[in-house]
Formats: sequence, C-alpha cells, structure tokens
Amino acid sequence: MSNLNSILEDFQKQLKEIVQEFKEDLRKLRTGIATPALVEDIQIDYYGSKVTLKQIAAITCPEPRQILIQPWDKNSIEPIEKALTQADLGALPIVDGQNIRINLPPLTEEFRQKLVTQVSQKKEEFRQRIRRIRDEILREIQKMYEEKSISEDEKFQLKERVDEITKEFNKKLDEIEEVKKKEILEI
Repeated sequence: MSNLNSILEDFQKQLKEIVQEFKEDLRKLRTGIATPALVEDIQIDYYGSKVTLKQIAAITCPEPRQILIQPWDKNSIEPIEKALTQADLGALPIVDGQNIRINLPPLTEEFRQKLVTQVSQKKEEFRQRIRRIRDEILREIQKMYEEKSISEDEKFQLKERVDEITKEFNKKLDEIEEVKKKEILEI
C-alpha cells in the first residue's frame, strides 16, 4: 500500500506545482495596479547576453500605477528602455536620469474584458495539464491491476481518490481565476 500512497503523493505534488505555476503566470498579467511582476522577467540584451530585468535592476512601485526601475549599471539604461518598449506594456518607458519610469494608464473596459478572457484561457491550459497527468496516473493504476499487483477494489479506490484530488485542484484553479478576474475588473 505504501507504493500506492507514493503514487498519490507524487500526483498531488505535481498538481501543486501546476497550481503554483498558474499563480505565477497570472502575476504577470496587468491589473489596475502596477506590480514588479509585470516587468521583472523581461529579457534584456545586456553585454551580448540575455538576462532578466530583475537581474540587473531594482524594481519598485512607488505609486499604484507606476513602476520605477533603478538599473545598477547606468550603461544598461538604453538596453532596458529598448526591451521595455518592445514588451508592449501599454505604456512607454520614460528615462529619468539614472532611473526608468513606466506610468501605466488606467485600463479601458475593452482591455479589461480582453484580460479576463486571457485568464480563462490560461486556466483552461492548466486544466488540460492536470487532465494529462491524471490520465497518466489512471493508466499506471490500470497497468498495476493488469499485472495483478493491486486488487480490483484497490483499483477502484485509487481511481476514486485520483478523481477527488483532481476535483480539488481544479477547484483551486477556479478560485485563483476568480480572484484575478476581480482584480482586473476592479476600477
């Protein structure tokens, strides 16, 4: 039975990782309030190699709709500005001496609805990943049954438990989606 428990524990661990990835992915979507997550992973061409913005600058939000980027190397200001312009954030970066500011305009209703749709699409992608992992586990359980390493009762109990765990994690995705949608629609 310990082997069966490890299968279920591994399944839960994989689903927890998927939920965490979903949260991280949504952090990068713009809401009405600025957050460093909007820009921190933007790739910068820095001395011939690609680095993320958070590796070469401090990123803060001094005001609700402003992002302040303070590069540690003044020679990186131009490449940062170029990358931010190409990132299509809905606002252009402004070089302010040694700093770069991005003043995010208020979201239009049309853009908010577009973001809400993106959130739903992302959730569906993560649900599909959960389904694929669930299907792998169910095949593994079936194989164990066919090899006579588990009984028919154990097979049905395991399948039932896998379905419960799947529902639990899909519910978590739904909850995260609702919170993000509220953030986006909040004016």
